[in-house]
Amino acid sequence: MIGIIQYGAYIPRYRISTQEISRVWKKSTREVETSLGVKEKSIAGRDEDAVTLAVEASLRAIQGYNPSDIEAIFVGSESHPYAVNPTATIVGEFLGVGNQYLASDLEFACKAGTAGMQATAGLLSSGHISMGLAIGSDTAQSRPHDVLEYASAAASVAVLMGRDDRYPLIANLLAYTSYSSDTPDFWRRESIRYPSHAGRFTGEPAYFAHVLGSAKRLFLLANIQPSDVTYCVFHMPNGKFPREAAKRLGFRDDQLRHSLTVDRIGNPYSASSLLGFAATLDQVRPRETIMMISYGSGAGSDAFLWQVTDHIDAFRRKQNEQETVEWQINHGVTVDYVSYLQLTRNI
Repeated sequence: MIGIIQYGAYIPRYRISTQEISRVWKKSTREVETSLGVKEKSIAGRDEDAVTLAVEASLRAIQGYNPSDIEAIFVGSESHPYAVNPTATIVGEFLGVGNQYLASDLEFACKAGTAGMQATAGLLSSGHISMGLAIGSDTAQSRPHDVLEYASAAASVAVLMGRDDRYPLIANLLAYTSYSSDTPDFWRRESIRYPSHAGRFTGEPAYFAHVLGSAKRLFLLANIQPSDVTYCVFHMPNGKFPREAAKRLGFRDDQLRHSLTVDRIGNPYSASSLLGFAATLDQVRPRETIMMISYGSGAGSDAFLWQVTDHIDAFRRKQNEQETVEWQINHGVTVDYVSYLQLTRNI
């Protein structure tokens, strides 16, 4: 059996409210919040980027384990600091992994982190490695005065994965699958600073077609239905899409509730579904199941079915409360728009 050994999440402390962004652009806060379902978003500090966020999350994920046992590192991001120079090797260097490991950067919009989890799962299943680290990390870009500005956030989640014949697993991976097509709903060309998007086209033919497609494929693969799952997690570009996807698939509100981090910290792109997953893992009990479904523009969706083990209790006993997703969400520092521009290097 393969699965998760430990995980770590990192959310930068700075926040800007939807109300403050709306004030600057003379928009109705109520209309924006109603449309997007986001009240506040997280912002990386001036000395933070996708690498530093990834290191913070990874240090939390590998606590108690020897970094040199890590045999693969995959970092998924839309905001790798270098066009030519891997994020994964920088992370490996800071963690002290050594030299005998596979390092790779992945890009697939907001599902690059879960693509890393699938790659790690494949290496573990084949017996090629015994431990791997998959990371989703982003300081999301958005053009000022674009609708993306209200939700594009910053966060990172690292998932340490392994085999149960070598390590105690807190969650077993029962099944996983993907659903992909050439659907260009969101894009950014080389040397272009901000992404472009196809507006409402990003909904039905993009997000919903792929998320529902991968979810239904997983239902068939694992021979389950929504009522068999304890909790569900979806990619969260805004507050409306994951709720609508859950409803269309037949999930109840209580199955989704732990994962909805988007309402309070926005959409950290490659870390979005992983952050909802981490928030849910913070709350689950042994033998409960989690269905996690990511989405990346361009377009594709990865779906996973996990079952929590008794080892989750031991992990919680050594986990610092300040490392939980809920604690980090609740302990942000709100800034004004000028400070936001300075922090995000827009001025």
